[in-house]
Amino acid sequence: MTASTAPAPSKFGTVLRVTSGNFMEMFDFFLFGFYATYIAKTFFPAGDEFASLMLTFMTFGAGFLMRPLGAIVLGAYVDRVGRRQGLIVTLALMALGTVLIACVPGFASIGYLAPALVLTGRLLQGFSAGVELGGVSVYLAEMATPGRKGFYVSWQSASQQVAIIVAAALGYALNVWLTPLEIGAWGWRIPFLIGCLIVPVLFVLRRSLQETEEFKQRKHRPDTRAIFRSMLDNWGLVVSGMMLVAMTTVSFYLITVYTPTFGKSVLHLSTTDALVVTLCVGISNFIWLPVMGSLSDRIGRRPILLFFTVLTILTAYPAMAWLTENASFYKMLSVELWLSFLYASYNGAMVVALTEVMPVEVRTVGFSLAYSLATAIFGGFTPAIATALIESTGNKAAPALWMSFAAACGLIATLVLYRKRAAQLATV
Repeated sequence: MTASTAPAPSKFGTVLRVTSGNFMEMFDFFLFGFYATYIAKTFFPAGDEFASLMLTFMTFGAGFLMRPLGAIVLGAYVDRVGRRQGLIVTLALMALGTVLIACVPGFASIGYLAPALVLTGRLLQGFSAGVELGGVSVYLAEMATPGRKGFYVSWQSASQQVAIIVAAALGYALNVWLTPLEIGAWGWRIPFLIGCLIVPVLFVLRRSLQETEEFKQRKHRPDTRAIFRSMLDNWGLVVSGMMLVAMTTVSFYLITVYTPTFGKSVLHLSTTDALVVTLCVGISNFIWLPVMGSLSDRIGRRPILLFFTVLTILTAYPAMAWLTENASFYKMLSVELWLSFLYASYNGAMVVALTEVMPVEVRTVGFSLAYSLATAIFGGFTPAIATALIESTGNKAAPALWMSFAAACGLIATLVLYRKRAAQLATV
């Protein structure tokens, strides 16, 4: 069968292939956050639990500092050579970082080399993740059925929720099968090793991707210098995009990566309770993301972005304060599901909106740079910021103030970006 007569791949199969790397990225990121207390004891022993945990979360956040560099370098590569090849490269780098974290001996065995290697693994993951989300989002936007971009692009984030569900389920199983001492000594490595075993399957899926028709039909493909120059010319757009993403990154890492630690260390709930809540949050996110992505196709991105940023500002702190006043499993589940609804509803419209406001010739690097800066400045350090806020204020609900601040950034960015876009359309 010739190329001209070969059947086109199904939309479902294409979405599965392109989002497979997203699964890997979030699977590993979530595991690092959930097993932070064990990683702290293994690689970052310090004088007290708070200092050890902060070192772990700072290492977790350090990976996000590499994201802007990865967004620029790898984003320019993707915009120049194509979406398919770029997504294969990012997966390879991400896999290498995961193997490092899974296999490095602890501090007791190799001393300071242990935290150094773990940090190297996080930096590699951060560098690759800098363009992973952008590359996937742009690919989905370019292959989407006309009028359904919001629905298709929302699967970028929805695939991450599958990773959270799987990781939480694995954690629950380990908690049933192993004792706390066994988990602390070696059991926490099992999910990371499972992630390593998944990598070959993801490579097979990614290699079968086809280049998007929109990219193949583009006659002008800027070189790296032209891409960098365009980013400098559009720095205001990148900053506004970064603020738009702030609400997404802060709320996501607060309700997923930080939730297990918050439930165990702050609210003093059981590990099982924290895992069940996180599992339910992942399911909730998975449901709401495509629903709100589809709604944004019908009523527009702007109304959804405005409504849910305002709703977050008004309700995040009162909800968290109600939870911490007299914590219980059911109160934590209710509050986390509410925060999940706020996050997923906003993000379902936000990701596709960010692909639409970026210049088409530098769409991947522009999206990736804005997203990576937001993650590096706001989201990636959310677990550390939340821990520090509680420690400094004595207020267990203080992390909600950080989420409300991020929502205010999203509100301002929405107003600025859509005013600019309306002005541009008026001049056409």
